[in-house]
Amino acid sequence: MDLSAQLDPVLAVARASAHEVDATARFPEEAVAALRASGLLGLTLPTEVGGLGGGPHELAEVVSSLASACGSTAMIYMMHVSAAMSVAAAPPPGLPELLPELVSGQALASLALSEAGSRSHFWAPVSQSQRNGAGVRLQARKSWVTSAGHADVYVTSTLTADANTVDIFAIPAETSGVTVAGQWHGLGLRGNASAPMAVDVQVPESYRLGAAGGGFDLMLQTVMPWFNLGNAAVSIGLCQAALDAAVQHTSAARLEH
Repeated sequence: MDLSAQLDPVLAVARASAHEVDATARFPEEAVAALRASGLLGLTLPTEVGGLGGGPHELAEVVSSLASACGSTAMIYMMHVSAAMSVAAAPPPGLPELLPELVSGQALASLALSEAGSRSHFWAPVSQSQRNGAGVRLQARKSWVTSAGHADVYVTSTLTADANTVDIFAIPAETSGVTVAGQWHGLGLRGNASAPMAVDVQVPESYRLGAAGGGFDLMLQTVMPWFNLGNAAVSIGLCQAALDAAVQHTSAARLEH
């Protein structure tokens, strides 16, 4: 699959703002806008819903190229794909327009899984939901969420009411009770806005991805493969950019002695 027509304009925008994005720790709005317009937010989503139908190879190509241009943009994109693939695997019936919006670029998604109490085991949340007559009450403090305050929807995990299984909900950003709860102070990738978030929301059960208690399997079978592949591709792209910069520097150097 030749993606140069979609990817090259995004790379040009991302590369132009990369230094300032990292130096000032600002979200790369221009690069994300270019991604929205490019069709690449639907890269791995099925053609049946308007996506490009790409697979792991295409994802690695796009993410590593983005990372060579702007690491923050690559991380934002990788997290979107991981979240979008979860929605595609188990579409929430209460949000029928979500998948088309993810394909078109109207919606930028992110994962809200990690919690301080579960350390690096993002598949094991400690927050717990409660069912009531109006749906589900979900209260959680997520230790870091990429694109915090900038994504349009957050794919969010929580323990079920009996604490034996995990549910995953798609929570639109405009839902009352979704807030950024701190700042992102990264050593690098400073523009990807991986800030902590507080979630205290009431949502319909129809916002759940898949069957009740199916969140753990969804994370293992869908989230982790795409997340791990994308994360590795970010690292490869950063390493390639570092190598290219080193070669350029040493090739241009003129030593007097």
